[in-house]
Amino acid sequence: MEPAEAGGGIAAARSSPAAVQATNDDAAASKLSCVNKGYMKDDCVHHFVRRATKRAPIINRGYYARWSVLRKLMLQFLGAGNGGTDQKRKQILSLGAGFDTTFFQLQGEGLAPYLYVELDFQEVTSKKAAIINHYTEMKEKLGPEATISIEKGEVTSTHYKLFSADIREIPKLDRVIHMAGMDPSLPTFIIAECVLIYLDPTSTDAIVSWASEKFSTAIFFLYEQIHPDDAFGEQMIRNLESRGCPLLGINATPTLGHKEKLFLDHGWKRAVARDMLKIYNDFIDSAERRRIERLELFDEFEEWHMMNTIVLHME
Repeated sequence: MEPAEAGGGIAAARSSPAAVQATNDDAAASKLSCVNKGYMKDDCVHHFVRRATKRAPIINRGYYARWSVLRKLMLQFLGAGNGGTDQKRKQILSLGAGFDTTFFQLQGEGLAPYLYVELDFQEVTSKKAAIINHYTEMKEKLGPEATISIEKGEVTSTHYKLFSADIREIPKLDRVIHMAGMDPSLPTFIIAECVLIYLDPTSTDAIVSWASEKFSTAIFFLYEQIHPDDAFGEQMIRNLESRGCPLLGINATPTLGHKEKLFLDHGWKRAVARDMLKIYNDFIDSAERRRIERLELFDEFEEWHMMNTIVLHME
């Protein structure tokens, strides 16, 4: 994700496109660490990580909680209205998808939607297209009609599309959605994991408004940081700014209430925000929590209670 040119002040001047996009590599490495430790299953993520890295238990548990809540909400969306004539005609749109492999997992489980569209900057989508093209098991999940352009960073098949796009440019976003064959009248699940927080507030407002106006029936899944002013948040901000990827939007929406208001003020009828501690304790099944808590020694309880990230579920 590239930095915005307006609204970021000094932080924006330090924002590096390459540094922000490199957070995608961190996410893939964290997911692979979870997979290798037994938290979850993913047959494709290792293709996107050059060198496997063992993450600390708190990182593994946090990433698992993030993955688990997204998967649960997504499966609920895909399963809603089971038995209806249009049940299978649902679509998923992932903004700033990075190296995410969700489509390939869903396809392997026979759960993929009618259409799954991923967008990111061309530097990212070209790398992703090249990796997909290289591995037969991934190409086979696309079907024989799939076409891949590494140069353009595009993958097109009947049920999966990968395109490059700067999501801040709404007219271009409209065109790429049309090019991908998305139907605004179909139920749509929109994903933005640690994406909008890197944009200036004006760009974020425009994207949230666009999504509410574009799709007649939609859910927007947002995962990003909150509480920049507590001890954990201040250290997080310093770390990210030192890497050249400041969170340009965090001061505009620093709390759960601010996140909900962002969506309610821009056309969404309902918004529910929860921090990850509540998600872990109340949303993840107790038997599943017991399973993952036996996977490795965990003694970072103080840090775990300080971590402030949120899941926002809009309809």
